[in-house]
Amino acid sequence: MSNPADVPRETALHVRDQCLCLHAQRAARTLARRFDEAFRPLGLTNGQFSLMMALSGPEPPPMGRIARFLAMDRTTLTAALKPLERRGLVEVRPHPTDRRSRVLLLTRAGRALLARAVPIWCETHREVESVLAQGEADRLRAALQVLS
Repeated sequence: MSNPADVPRETALHVRDQCLCLHAQRAARTLARRFDEAFRPLGLTNGQFSLMMALSGPEPPPMGRIARFLAMDRTTLTAALKPLERRGLVEVRPHPTDRRSRVLLLTRAGRALLARAVPIWCETHREVESVLAQGEADRLRAALQVLS
């Protein structure tokens, strides 16, 4: 006997098939696992690679800017930085003009590891894009950028 509060089966199927959030989460998890596996020989995760790439510019960025760019709160960013700091790949320093703020710096070791990781990212990314039809990767990137 069904409960009147149960979600109808057709509604559940509709959500399963149409939910952009669900499909984005599933794709993100699948991609994350693929890149995690590719970066494993370097002892990096895909999230750490993305974070280090965000820090690879010529000037150490403020923590708040990186948190916004990666769509994370500062607490999550701080937790993500800890293993990179312990490995000597990233340093967190006081902002030179605003002592309440912090800037993030890739160390020499961090830059060297990132340089080794980029070719792995290129190859893995090429493999991922190869399963998509011509032009689909660009359309997907554009749609995801609109949503973010």
